[in-house]
Amino acid sequence: MHTHHHPLLSPSLGSQRTVASFHFGPAGHGEKTYIQASLHADELPGMLVAWHLKRQLQELEAAGRLRGEIVLVPVANPIGLNQNQSLNLLGRFELQSGQNFNRHYPALDHAIDMDVRGQLGSDAAANTALIRQHMRQYLTRLQPETELQSLRRILLALAADADVVLDLHCDFRAALHLYTGTPLWTQCEPLARYLGACATLLATESGDQPFDEACSQPWWQLREQLAADGQSANIEMSCLAVTVELRGQFEVNHTLARQDAEGILNFLRLRGVIDEVVPPLPELRYPATPLAGSEDLTAPQAGLVVYHAEPGREVACGELIAEVIDPIGEQVGEVRANRAGMLYATSHRTYATAGMGIAKVASHEAFKSGKLLTA
Repeated sequence: MHTHHHPLLSPSLGSQRTVASFHFGPAGHGEKTYIQASLHADELPGMLVAWHLKRQLQELEAAGRLRGEIVLVPVANPIGLNQNQSLNLLGRFELQSGQNFNRHYPALDHAIDMDVRGQLGSDAAANTALIRQHMRQYLTRLQPETELQSLRRILLALAADADVVLDLHCDFRAALHLYTGTPLWTQCEPLARYLGACATLLATESGDQPFDEACSQPWWQLREQLAADGQSANIEMSCLAVTVELRGQFEVNHTLARQDAEGILNFLRLRGVIDEVVPPLPELRYPATPLAGSEDLTAPQAGLVVYHAEPGREVACGELIAEVIDPIGEQVGEVRANRAGMLYATSHRTYATAGMGIAKVASHEAFKSGKLLTA
């Protein structure tokens, strides 16, 4: 194992933060895998999964079982971890700019498009190597002006040339679910099976350039741009980037973390990154659905929230998901599913303001457009 400390741009006199990355296996041989945890610093289950992965990867490396490089960043957001107010960790948005830590990453397809045009041909492997080379060069040249920009550059530089990128997050109250690019579902399906994901939500563009799309989106966008200009080039989907939502914020325990770490390792065994027996693929819990088919159910009024359905199970159209009770006016508002699908997440709050998001249901009908992610 090799450890690297990447200094962030200092935001103020006498202040300096770093990102630590741990590198296992032979660099430059086989597939490269990049795994990071807690980019939203208040989403901590992934940090414990990373801790278990680190211990197991050390053992696998010592046993000579690694056939590719695995880069692990257990603490992807030291900025957010230091944003504490009145005992609350404020890890989703940077307080300085108000920006979401998982948005606004550089669009690499636009950055390298003109550099690679005319050099791409029918050799897919050569095209992949060339595109990755130009991605690395662009990120090396990139000059951040703020601490947040330097964090984005460091994380993307570690991940952009990887074959597999896993970004470990969680929701408020949820069953384990995934987000990935529509063209990547075939590659992603074994991961969904090994992790027991209740839902996988697919999109080609969800809005505001989150980390996973910054890694994977350039591959299909470059191919589409060249095709639109009448140019022929064999560009494969060479980066499987997946946002892994590890249930809810409070589910930080060793049993689940070991289970999730083993699911990730089984996926890497399947891909040949770990030279060990590949366990059989479990059944897929639920088919992939479009992110544009995810319905956000909201509170019709203010009041106490009483749930009638838990995340991780299918619900029928019209099924009661929650009641919102006004104990003053004695009104009971019902929140029902408008489409059949998988209830994959709910709010963790038991008091709702009018219009507040209560639950999310993954349906097979794509009915939304524009930005598909919450702020």
